[in-house]
Amino acid sequence: MKSCKIIIALLFISQITFAQSIISLINRADSFFDTMDKGKFEEAHTFFDESVKGKISPDELKLFWLRLGNSLGTYESVEGAQNKTQGEFYQVTLNCVFTKGSQGFTFIFNKSEKLVGFFVAQTAAEAAYVAPAYADTILYTEKEIQIKFAGGQMAGLLTTPTAGTNFPIVVLVHGSGPSDMDETVGPNRPFKDLAAGLAAKGIASIRYVKRSMIYPNSFTKTFTVKEEVLDDALAAIEIAKNTPGINKSQIFLMGHSLGGMLAPRIAALAPDLAGLILAAAPARKLSDLIAEQNKYLYVISGDTTAAMRKQFEDAANEIDRSRLLKLGDIKPDSVILSAPASYWIDINNYDQLASARKFSKKILVLQGENDFQVSVQDFNIWRAALATNRNSSFKLYPDLNHLLSSQKQKGNGMQYRIPANVSPKLIDDIALWIKGK
Repeated sequence: MKSCKIIIALLFISQITFAQSIISLINRADSFFDTMDKGKFEEAHTFFDESVKGKISPDELKLFWLRLGNSLGTYESVEGAQNKTQGEFYQVTLNCVFTKGSQGFTFIFNKSEKLVGFFVAQTAAEAAYVAPAYADTILYTEKEIQIKFAGGQMAGLLTTPTAGTNFPIVVLVHGSGPSDMDETVGPNRPFKDLAAGLAAKGIASIRYVKRSMIYPNSFTKTFTVKEEVLDDALAAIEIAKNTPGINKSQIFLMGHSLGGMLAPRIAALAPDLAGLILAAAPARKLSDLIAEQNKYLYVISGDTTAAMRKQFEDAANEIDRSRLLKLGDIKPDSVILSAPASYWIDINNYDQLASARKFSKKILVLQGENDFQVSVQDFNIWRAALATNRNSSFKLYPDLNHLLSSQKQKGNGMQYRIPANVSPKLIDDIALWIKGK
């Protein structure tokens, strides 16, 4: 569950071009952020085109701004710009300056200078990915694969060791939100690290682009984790089963964050799996974790003003709306925290602990103490729930964060902007567990 994910997907790209004043659009983007900085979220909502207003509410803008403020501080200005036409829309990428740092955002405007979307962008000044020492390309090869579904396909990579044969294989399943096959966050690529590290230990892997990254328009109405996660994970498992040189009795699933939460549910649909690896996996309801993150970021921000307190309380009220167990008077496509009611009802009625207890194969639970997104509390809940399961193992790492890299403190999302790699100790532990040592 990464912070500051895509807020609204880019919509309705066509082939008609138009001219637009870049200065006017920069000023428009600046005014939008300035309006939110003043706490005028109803007014900020009017910056959006009518076609997308229903996809994000003023309350969701409040929640977004609270999280952004907790991470980056008070908004100050914009500097620098990149721009290009996207059909009849105009894309402007700006470096937005805050008191604690800066962050790039891409704004999508239509002809009327109305917003149809905005999302976090990697700025040119952001640090680049640095390959870990254990990523020795001599030790593995990579082959492109395709994860197919009825509406299209996503690219993926099969990584296999160069030496030997009859390899165990791990299917990697992402956390929440759109993501590429490396699960890239800033300059960090945890899935790329895991694939290289495991290959060096004689273990193959499959990773793939998440469907919501390539087909965002498929997630604008009703959907559940079936479309977001389950179907494509099952397709990847099928590819693993039919890959030459793979030990078909040694197929494992590693879920990170939301992927770890859903791993037992995937396993119930894939009986051939030899084991599950739950990395930074929520043991509680997703709404509870979002509320905990919201409170944590509010507290560490140190902002005790009445305005910030109100923003925190408003965000907490919006989070409470996501605790749905049934529709009632709410329509299934009603948007709550950028997801439809159908999504929240599905995931809130899922009991990952009960599902894990029904899984008779090996389970490895991994958690870092410096993770502010999923806490040690979740790790302890997993350990208690699986205490009587002799096939379950648990590893708690004092220094690891949510991206499974070593950090000196828990911190906040700003640490995701600094290059860091998945811990070699964690990779060693996974490899030993897979090989039964």
